[in-house]
Parts: sequence; C-alpha cells; structure tokens
Amino acid sequence: MTESGPRPGEAEPPVLFEARDLVKRFRTRRHVVQAVNGVSLRIPRGRTVGLVGESGSGKSTVARLALRLLDPTSGELNFDGIDLMRVSRAEMRALRRRMQIVFQDPLGSLNPRMRVVNAVGEPLAVHGLAKGRALVDRVVELLERVGLSSADVYKFSHQFSGGQAQRIGIARAVATDPDLIVCDEAVSALDVSVQAQVLNLLKRLQAELGLSYLFIAHDLNVVRYMADEVCVMYLGQVVERGDGDALFRDPRHPYTRMLVAAVPEFAPAEGKGRRSVPRGEPASPSDPPPGCRFHPRCPEAMRRCEQEAPVLRRIAADRVVACHLFDPADAPPVYSPVPLPDSLPDSTEASAT
Repeated sequence: MTESGPRPGEAEPPVLFEARDLVKRFRTRRHVVQAVNGVSLRIPRGRTVGLVGESGSGKSTVARLALRLLDPTSGELNFDGIDLMRVSRAEMRALRRRMQIVFQDPLGSLNPRMRVVNAVGEPLAVHGLAKGRALVDRVVELLERVGLSSADVYKFSHQFSGGQAQRIGIARAVATDPDLIVCDEAVSALDVSVQAQVLNLLKRLQAELGLSYLFIAHDLNVVRYMADEVCVMYLGQVVERGDGDALFRDPRHPYTRMLVAAVPEFAPAEGKGRRSVPRGEPASPSDPPPGCRFHPRCPEAMRRCEQEAPVLRRIAADRVVACHLFDPADAPPVYSPVPLPDSLPDSTEASAT
C-alpha cells in the first residue's frame, strides 16, 4: 500500500476511505468472471485518487464496491473508521448520506419525469434533511453553487444541455453534505470546453467543502489534472500506483508507459520516437492468461512473465509496481493476487455488471 505524500508544509491528512484486497467474482452459466482481483487503495480526506485503465479493466466495478452498491466476494471496506462489511442495512443507508456518486451519462442519470427541484431535493427528503419551502430554498442554493440559477428549479432535464445536466447531477451529489464522491467517468460524455468547466467546478467544491474523490476516467490528461494519486488497472488488478504527477512523468510498468505514450499531443517534441502501443486486445476476465495478465501484449515480456504472476512491490517511497522488471529477490510484496477458483458458492451473483 502506498499513499500520496503530504504536500509541502502539510501533515498527511487522515484516511477517509480504505479498501483492502477487494475481490469480486461473477458467475455466468459457463465461466467465473474475476472482475476485480485484489485491489487496494486509500483516499485521504480532501484528496483525489484517480483510477485509470482500458475498458473492462474493472474500474466501475471498484466504484460500485466502494459504495456497497455491489458486495465484494472478499476483501475489506473501511469508511471513516467504520467497517462497511459489518454494518446493518439501516446503518448502511444512513452512511450513504456521506457517500455519493456522479454518473457518466448526465441526462440518463436524471429522471425525465422529475423537475429539477425534485431530482436534487430527493436525497434531502430521503434522509430527512429538509422539506417544504426549506427544501426548495436548499435546492436553489445548490443550483447557484454549481453555476445554475433559481430560474432552473422547476425545469425538466430535457431542457438542459449535457454540461448543465451534469451540474445538476453534481448538485444532487453534494446535497447531503457528503465526505466522499465517486466520479465514474463524470466528464467523458461532455465536450472538451465543458469538461474543463466541470472539472474546475469539482475542484472548487472540493476546496470549499473538503470533499474526497474517487475519480475514474479514460482520459489521462483529465486524471492528471484532478488526482493526487493514481491507480492503474489492467484486467481487474492494480499494476501501478503512485503520486499523480510523478506517475505521469515517469511511468514504470510497461502498460502504464503505453497508456501515457498513447495520450495525444498537440505539438510532439521534435525527434520523439514512435509511440509504443499495446499489441492486440485485452484477454477476457473469464479466461485470463497465466502468469502476468499483460504479458501477451507486453513488448518486454520474459519467459518468467508467462509462468509467474507478479505481485505489487514498493520500488520507491511513492510508487508500487506489479512487474518482474522491478522484482528484486529481497523486495517484500505489497499484495499477492488471489487465485481464481474452479467454482463459486450459490450466493455469488449470477451475472456480471
């Protein structure tokens, strides 16, 4: 486990959320799909942890596990000192006030039959925080905080652009004064100029309200702008984790290097070599390759990679990597992957999400 180091002149903030060795397996009629395999991360108060990786790497599953929208097959979830795996349903419902999510599709996440006052005010009513005129006043306050106005309070979602609809989604997420917000591809459906506005809004709200974010995105430039720490996922596993700026300046894992190299540049440096991109497509989570899951696509794969799965090892104060290229014999493992079983108990979900 590694965390973002303290900023200059600051003490390390306390940890708000921690996941340890999360595993999530889904059973289909023919296969066991290991969507998440041993993911661990920490989110300090007031900080942002980014989660990146190709489609199908397990990022959204981790987001849903973090909020207990899905129950993990195994692993630990701790929120502000509370073991989320041991709380009752009523206790979990009360905790949801402090844990919110902003979805990828801004218009799809809003009920087209509900006016804005009802969509944003619903969590206030559910948690008994406001009603009647006080609820309407609170919704107006939230809309103005995210850049909308009181004139929008009785409109329907179809009357807004995608960027405006996402502002409504953000207003709904902060309505209950949460501590943690999961942003699951929150800006990927927006135009670039609108993305910048929404990202700046999220940064401002974080500074004003002390929010912590789990920020999931495909766009590495967006993650670099937002995240204090970055976790890189491949086929359900974290392959590299470290300080955001340092990871993008000096990626270590071959997969991370390829992701960073694939980021478009407006004016590439003169004489820069040809981009290195992964070969082929990711394997199926129901039939991962033996050894290192990335080795069929890795230009630096060795024979050992085909036979032995690497484990996360600390290679610097702010970096852990799962790669045999950084695997000295005396380096202690941070985490060892959980082997895939031949069968699952009947209580496991029947389909993947």
